[in-house]
Amino acid sequence: MQNPEEEAISPTPNIRRMRVRSKPYQIGWALLNLFGVDVYPSRTRSAIKNLPRFFTDWHKYNNLVNDANERATLLNLYPVLSDRDEPAGQIDVHYFYQDIWAARHVYASRPSHHVDIGSRLDGFVAHVLSFVPVTVIDIRPGPTSIAGLTFKQADATTLDDLESNSITSLSSLHAGEHFGLGRYGDPIDPVAHLKFMASLARVLRPGGRLVFSVPSGVERVHFNSYRVLSPDTVLSAFSSLNLVSFSAITDGGEFIEDCEFDVVADAEYGCGLYEFTK
Repeated sequence: MQNPEEEAISPTPNIRRMRVRSKPYQIGWALLNLFGVDVYPSRTRSAIKNLPRFFTDWHKYNNLVNDANERATLLNLYPVLSDRDEPAGQIDVHYFYQDIWAARHVYASRPSHHVDIGSRLDGFVAHVLSFVPVTVIDIRPGPTSIAGLTFKQADATTLDDLESNSITSLSSLHAGEHFGLGRYGDPIDPVAHLKFMASLARVLRPGGRLVFSVPSGVERVHFNSYRVLSPDTVLSAFSSLNLVSFSAITDGGEFIEDCEFDVVADAEYGCGLYEFTK
């Protein structure tokens, strides 16, 4: 699910960039989502603008049809009204950049097996599965019939099923910010994200690599959706590990590799990408 700071906007084509919204907008967005309504102004404007074109195209299509079975009947209409104004290959900058960044780091280390906690299956996990078997741990149910993928449904806060110093290649991308907020059925715990990060540090094998990302910037909690964590909080939680590299995605959607922490320290909704070793 996207957050209120995100909307598909220009001027950068093909990229979902961050737009900082006012508090009234964010409150309104949260209330709409509370009742299951997902509204983005640019899509609404586009849909209204393109509605007459839809009916014109429908009429033209049915006039060109020779086979009655090919006619587009009223009951089978499925209007998609904003796609004609969207660029090709619409992406979410956080997931697009972080998944490529992390997969490249995993590939560079050439592990024989990789363990992931809660990352996106149709992004990062799919990338890594193309060159190494992956075990995924997630509190939600997941696929079990994909070659090379082992899925374990479990609360990963403490990673009790994993021995200390046992994992050579480990990841968790855009997942740690959700722990303890109940969004995915997990127990409510205000410090679960800190427990989780401590667990990642515990299970990482000496010489192993951990790639980790969370929303970064001015620290706060948007209950029950996500947290934004400062780089200081992340570094403190992983104080037993050594930082190998840091990259970031800014509020403006720019990916900056091997940068300083201040790139996102004051961000509204940036993303910090951390590579650690033990």
